[in-house]
Amino acid sequence: MISKLNLEDILFLDIETVPETRHFSDLDKIKQDLWELKSKYQRADISAEDFYERAGIWAEFGKIICISVGYFKFQGDIRTFRVTSFYGDETKILKDFKHLVISHFSQAKHLLCAHNGKEFDFPYIARRMIIHNIELPYKLNLFGKKPWEVPHLDTMDLWKFGDYKNYTSLKLLTNVLGIPSPKDDIDGSEVRRVYYEDNDIDRIVVYCEKDTIAVAQIFLRLRGDSILDNSEIKHI
Repeated sequence: MISKLNLEDILFLDIETVPETRHFSDLDKIKQDLWELKSKYQRADISAEDFYERAGIWAEFGKIICISVGYFKFQGDIRTFRVTSFYGDETKILKDFKHLVISHFSQAKHLLCAHNGKEFDFPYIARRMIIHNIELPYKLNLFGKKPWEVPHLDTMDLWKFGDYKNYTSLKLLTNVLGIPSPKDDIDGSEVRRVYYEDNDIDRIVVYCEKDTIAVAQIFLRLRGDSILDNSEIKHI
């Protein structure tokens, strides 16, 4: 049961991604053709070029621009949730994230937790690491692991209670669980524009960190614990 897990053993995270290039025309001809083929069934009557703004959701055509992480620390009865982010060059983001995982969350007891992480965040990070010739840390290397050996938690998966037809967004789940959600400056659909057109990575980092905090808040509610007060959240 998740109520028996030690909160200090869990690394909560969220990622933000964008298309690998600003414009479809910036791709070489082979990659353009591959994108047309890959997106054929999703885009219906929309051209491959117009649909390219959504390419960030595919690891083969996108890139990670921010990984935000959060973890609990307890000093007696004092609880804090520490949040930090890796952003900038994708290779450096991935290497810094890997270093954190290996240095502080590599033991058998440690778990990674994200919302829809099993379908998106975890495989996306792993695929981008392989693309950049970065050896996968044990926590992301699932080759040969049995389902019960996978060190991942997924708040959306936990909320499903076995109902695999169900998809519940992070925003909806925080709302129904009564978790305070400050009005966001941007949402996920605007990340590409803010990154490529506004060149404002700081806004994206703030957004990513809010989502990481929301994942932790949902996990606390699913355990029956009290949610975090703003005074308990530390940005480092």
